[in-house]
Amino acid sequence: MADVTVAVLGTGIMGLPMAVSLRRAGLRARAWNRTTEKARPLAEHGAEVCDSPGQAVAGADFVLTMLADGPAVDQVREAVLGSGAVWIQSSTVGVPWTGRFAEAAGEAGVPFVDAPVLGTKQPAEQGTLVVLASGPEELRERCAPIFDAIGGRTLWVGPAGAGSRLKLVANAWVLALTNATAESVVLAETLDLDPRLFLDVIGGGSLDVPYAHLKGGAMISREFPLSFATKHALKDAKLVLEAADGADLAGIRAASAHLEKAAKAGHGEEDMAAVYFGVR
Repeated sequence: MADVTVAVLGTGIMGLPMAVSLRRAGLRARAWNRTTEKARPLAEHGAEVCDSPGQAVAGADFVLTMLADGPAVDQVREAVLGSGAVWIQSSTVGVPWTGRFAEAAGEAGVPFVDAPVLGTKQPAEQGTLVVLASGPEELRERCAPIFDAIGGRTLWVGPAGAGSRLKLVANAWVLALTNATAESVVLAETLDLDPRLFLDVIGGGSLDVPYAHLKGGAMISREFPLSFATKHALKDAKLVLEAADGADLAGIRAASAHLEKAAKAGHGEEDMAAVYFGVR
């Protein structure tokens, strides 16, 4: 695997630890980020930090894009397609953008795998993300070393685009759960109850969800160590609603409204548990 080079475009809170995981697995890695300083720590892990997307992808076997949104990925599309490398698109960009990227890759004759990931900062650091891969069956074995490096489990879920659609389904659950946790915490405080009692009462039973304790604990302590930013959660909520095609996703509408309030109140860069402020 030492002769396989992966170019990672986007080294934010997810892309950076994913690149570290690639190096840990013995793969060669190059990295580019719009803010170069965010990529520099990768040099300590033996990755080559590049000044441009073109420099990063030149001669690479795989290009992994892990950028904020569809427009950000679109800005590097020309460089990616020009490399001829297998394009692993892991950014959460929604249905229309994924379709555009898959179509552009097909026209350019570039192998394309739509492979968003489930998990946030800690699973990315541990290399235990869940990869939702979709694309040509003949690319499964070829991509396996990359997915095994960044993830603890890989699900191949169909043709390119199916992975992104499944990611939206999973994100809808995460968003609704986080918002519901915030509503219960705020309601407990409004009723002059210690909100920790809410976490106690669901603990250990059929209603228990570890994620509620993680995010609820952050809300109660008013400490929001960054795992997934509120502004990115808001972006994902909008992507879910865009894809709903008339389905009444009232829980996601509420989550989106509360995330937007929290972001406007100055919590956009904090963890999505800051949706608490939108509820309050």
